[in-house]
Amino acid sequence: MGTLSRNSTARSPSYLFPSVIALASLSLTALIIYKVDDFVSQTKTVAGHNLDPTPWHPFPPKTFPEETRQSRAYKIIQCSYLTCGHSSIRSTGTSTSKRVSSELSRDSLHCPEFFRWIHRDLEPWARTRISRTHIAESKNYAAFRAVISSGRLYVDLYYACVQSRAMFTIWGLLQLLKRYPGMVPDVDLMFDCMDKPSVNRTEHADMPLPLFRYCTTQEHFDIPFPDWSFWGWPEINIRPWDDEFRDIKNGSQTKSWLKKGPLAYWKGNPDVGSPIRTELLQCNDSRLWKAQIMRQDWLEEGKMGFQQSKLSNQCNHRYKIYAEGFAWSVSLKYIISCGSLPLIITPQYEDFFSRGLIPLKNYWPVSSTDICQSIKFAVEWGNTNPHKAMGIGKAGQALMENMNMDRVYDYMFHLISEYSKLQDFKPVPPPSALEMCDESLLCLADSKQKQFLRESAAFPSSASPCTLQPADSNLMENLIQQKRKTIKDVNDMQKPKQKNSSNNANK
Repeated sequence: MGTLSRNSTARSPSYLFPSVIALASLSLTALIIYKVDDFVSQTKTVAGHNLDPTPWHPFPPKTFPEETRQSRAYKIIQCSYLTCGHSSIRSTGTSTSKRVSSELSRDSLHCPEFFRWIHRDLEPWARTRISRTHIAESKNYAAFRAVISSGRLYVDLYYACVQSRAMFTIWGLLQLLKRYPGMVPDVDLMFDCMDKPSVNRTEHADMPLPLFRYCTTQEHFDIPFPDWSFWGWPEINIRPWDDEFRDIKNGSQTKSWLKKGPLAYWKGNPDVGSPIRTELLQCNDSRLWKAQIMRQDWLEEGKMGFQQSKLSNQCNHRYKIYAEGFAWSVSLKYIISCGSLPLIITPQYEDFFSRGLIPLKNYWPVSSTDICQSIKFAVEWGNTNPHKAMGIGKAGQALMENMNMDRVYDYMFHLISEYSKLQDFKPVPPPSALEMCDESLLCLADSKQKQFLRESAAFPSSASPCTLQPADSNLMENLIQQKRKTIKDVNDMQKPKQKNSSNNANK
């Protein structure tokens, strides 16, 4: 008695099985969390998540302090993978192209003359065409890759761009697809959204690389494309282009031209590594140089709600100065929009529309070698010939009014269409690219960005794009030579005055 049977089995403690289950559940949960975190950490977004700044133009890495780890993970997954499934763009493929094209008005206008630069910008690939190798090599200089396939946009992100440039540039591409549904051809392009051109014509003479960006120079192959600010610049409270132009024009009409200040005016940030702007600071003397030069502190402006930086309140002078920044500056279009006589200091960089500016027709050229004296001469000429000066200023404003978003989308349409004709392959989104749609960008945007994105949303056009004129190299060369001659003539006009000023100074 009291002895266990030889066949009896020892029993496990009653709590062991639940403990094993709990431990397994915790391990599985930890594994899932790890996998989700790993997945999220590898997903790049147009807001800048998991992206390093461009190495060729460093800036402080983007941070998202308002997001917890959980909220960031949810946001990235939701916005990147779960928002474009029912996007309206998905139903707009090439199969509808003929139908949509036939429904548009056939009474399209001829495009502005500066659209002819599209042919010249793409001329390096007219003979060789654009291959997959071109695209692969261009990646070394790109912040992202954009592929349009069957009316849908896919983006492969490589680096972050400063502020919200990438988001608003990609938004612009999405709005183009909405404006001309089914008409935008399949295309594969590399884009850099920082300032300075990088594909030098001498270094890449044997194999020009097609790289889209906001500006170019005569020494670069980079292809200029409308900059992000046409859809708004929320960081400094500049609204979408059509709205901003309307406000500027209204502001310019609060005083008649002859009642505006008879001085040259500039307001901006000189601390951007620009020798031109640094030198321009020396011209801040209304009596000696006839100029008023104002320093813009954007950090302070932001704290004050941008009350002192409204562009519509900066049209109170007869003359407005344009000076390039680190490279070209988006300020050019706002300066010309005032209707004041634009005094453009000889630029090194060109954006897509600035090639359409004609000296003495819609702006006055200012020498970059003797800035203060050149500004003074322009002001004195204008005050002596006020109606001529006013006419040039008004012509510049009219040029900007005609370059509304209709024409901006037309330029984008024709540039992408002509570029697509040069590709010798069928564009296919790479596996690492994510589909983009309005909803996915709005999902990632903060409240101010959402406001500007929604205000700049496009709708299908009832008219066809303007008609692009054919390439005409002789015409383009004549325009370039005439522009150079006019600028030289203006510089020659100044020389006697500069010589007299120098003699007087030496007495």
